[in-house]
Amino acid sequence: MKWEGNRESDNVEDRRDGGGDGFQMLGGRSIGIGTIVVALLGGWLLGVNPLTLLGLLSGGGVPPAQVQQAPAQRPPADDRLARFVSTVLADTEDVWHGVFRQAGGSYQEPRLVLFRGATPTACGTGQAAMGPFYCPADQKVYIDLGFYETLQSRLGAPGDFAQAYVIAHEVGHHVQNLLGISAKVDQMRGRVSQAEYNRLSVRLELQADCFAGVWAHHAQNARQILEQGDVEEAMNAAAQIGDDALQRSSGGAVVPESFTHGTSAQRQRWFHAGMQQGSLKACDTFAARAL
Repeated sequence: MKWEGNRESDNVEDRRDGGGDGFQMLGGRSIGIGTIVVALLGGWLLGVNPLTLLGLLSGGGVPPAQVQQAPAQRPPADDRLARFVSTVLADTEDVWHGVFRQAGGSYQEPRLVLFRGATPTACGTGQAAMGPFYCPADQKVYIDLGFYETLQSRLGAPGDFAQAYVIAHEVGHHVQNLLGISAKVDQMRGRVSQAEYNRLSVRLELQADCFAGVWAHHAQNARQILEQGDVEEAMNAAAQIGDDALQRSSGGAVVPESFTHGTSAQRQRWFHAGMQQGSLKACDTFAARAL
């Protein structure tokens, strides 16, 4: 991916000095990156907000935390990976400003928070074991950059464009939040069965994959960011984090009723649809008869 020398976003908070090292299990039990169980990641990976799934955002459970943070720090200039995610975030800003403007609206930029181990969020305590996630309550994307090592070594999805896909997917959840889509899905909690809610969650996640593809479409047209093999990296990442692939990797049975993010084939299909067509209309997973 061609990214060096491109604009970096100012919307990045670096909280890594204040966090612990390694991935944290819910409840505070610490485990190293090398011992991450794929099944654990299957529950959290690339989610709209994993705390919502626990009932922490609404409808019971622990109330959202009151977040008090020191003034945000910028990442060090010599931190190459932080520069990379800052550049990808800036690129999503440019793309979504254009898409919203063309539709007669205005885009509100999210913030990207870099942390280690655990960090307070407006949705409760965010933990690295959740994988990257988006919190609608504070409009921030959270990521422990150690996740990228897990993506490459444990999940078999290397490459910088695979890493960019992760950020673009989470920004896709921010777009859903701005459009009111996430709230409508969350309102169905408790009104439908768990199996039906899981199916809604799948459509939400696949739409975020499609929105990531929309970003790639416009970024390529405007700035020619793609290099040979980049699309394959993103498609491979989508395949590796499909619910069916994660369940197989964990050694368990594949249980479609438990899916919350979609199969490998579905995730690839919707990312590809967004990338090919580059329009929000192409990403209406909720109206699609077949996913």
